[in-house]
Amino acid sequence: MLKVTLLASTPDATAVVATAAHRCVSLDDAEHYLLDTDPLKQAAVVRRAVGMGHTSVLEHASFTFDISGVSRSLSHQLVRFRIASFSQLSQRYVTGPFGYVTPPSIENDNGFHELYIDLMERIEQVYQTGIDKGIPAEDARFVLPNATETALIATVNARELHHWFNLRCCTHAQWEIRDMANKILDLVKKREPVLFEIAGPSCVGGTCPEGARGCGLIPK
Repeated sequence: MLKVTLLASTPDATAVVATAAHRCVSLDDAEHYLLDTDPLKQAAVVRRAVGMGHTSVLEHASFTFDISGVSRSLSHQLVRFRIASFSQLSQRYVTGPFGYVTPPSIENDNGFHELYIDLMERIEQVYQTGIDKGIPAEDARFVLPNATETALIATVNARELHHWFNLRCCTHAQWEIRDMANKILDLVKKREPVLFEIAGPSCVGGTCPEGARGCGLIPK
């Protein structure tokens, strides 16, 4: 089962981002601004910078997540986001137990679900036979499917998270990575509400990149 935990984040992230924005327009001492400026003023500075499109200041805030109970299919999609750091469970050093993720569409089709379970069990048998026969784990893993369960640590800055949410919170995103993105969005909104108050799918900002394929939330 998908689980996302926010392990760590930049302390006083909103203040740090506001200080970065302030530095762009002022010669005042940055440390003094960080420590002594009222939080409401800092929030206003962040909103103004982001509203003007100066989102680079968001890169000064980072967040580290533990993500587990997801498929290798999801992790293949996730690593396409290049401005992030990932540490993933190794199939070379960890050889069991074999877990897998079942898509809801398969789970809801009784006949196909049975075939799916049979296939997963057969794959597990073949994989374990290879391990027992001394086949190196990095070779035995060649039989494992995209459904194989994995876990990873991801560290991402706030600007890139906004990009994640634009693409992966959309109803057109693949279901598993959309569920993950929404869980991450909930976590960071609670931790740093100012930095993520307008975060979400692209339509939150009033535009839909899907065009005719849009879900209908934004009028054509």
